[in-house]
Amino acid sequence: MKNLLVVCIGNVCRSPMAEGMLAAQLPAWRVQSAGLGALIGSPADEIAVKLLHERGLDISGHRALQITRKMCLDADMVLVMSREQRRQIESLYPEICGRVFRLGEHADRDIPDPYRQPEPVFRHALKLIDEGVTSWVQRIRRL
Repeated sequence: MKNLLVVCIGNVCRSPMAEGMLAAQLPAWRVQSAGLGALIGSPADEIAVKLLHERGLDISGHRALQITRKMCLDADMVLVMSREQRRQIESLYPEICGRVFRLGEHADRDIPDPYRQPEPVFRHALKLIDEGVTSWVQRIRRL
């Protein structure tokens, strides 16, 4: 396994933050993100950029991408933010069932969307993303 896809809705908040954190911790992996309803071409939200910059990670070059069948087929694993997103992806691309998981799967939680919300909401989402990333990275490294 060496190809990871992270998905949210607009691909400007949660998935770019998760992508940046996962890529930093899994340097041998190809990590990319996309959205189910991507704001195609848009940069990551300025609050997301700021919060990751505080952690020494630069996602300022991110531009939102729409999820595609090819992205899903190329991915060894797809991480989503909610049960509903998992359902949508498995419905759109049934051939990848069994490779789609929630980022918060191990804590049995969805990660709420901070889009257009104040910074404290982003910080809460980032805390949940961080927990999910930590959990998945530990499992991936054991493979």
